[in-house]
Amino acid sequence: MRKIEHIGIAVKSLDVSNALFEKLFGQPPYKEEEVASEGVKTSFFMNGPNKIELLEATNPESPIAKFLEKKGEGIHHIAFDVHDINEEIIRLKNEGFVVLNEIPKKGADNKLVAFLHPKGTNGVLVELCQEIK
Repeated sequence: MRKIEHIGIAVKSLDVSNALFEKLFGQPPYKEEEVASEGVKTSFFMNGPNKIELLEATNPESPIAKFLEKKGEGIHHIAFDVHDINEEIIRLKNEGFVVLNEIPKKGADNKLVAFLHPKGTNGVLVELCQEIK
């Protein structure tokens, strides 16, 4: 893991939260995108070298909808940039972590992604991200 790629925040309304974070950072999101396979709409903000991803559910069965129902709005995950996501999945499995999707899938912002189960990471959902080339 080379660096924190972004912090994901689950929100009820992307429109309301985009306006809030635009005031907070003094600039609009640089990108908005829907990931239909995950039932989510996202927006990304830059704050210096750091990225914040806001996530809104697009259907009641999506992971974000379930998170919001259980926990409300707030930090959903921390994503780490990796050089080779497949090698990192193997390494982490060998270290005893539970990988939720052993085959990386296409995520937002031109990334391949995989997630580690939060039960093995002190309650934090960890996302691995690799830029799609």
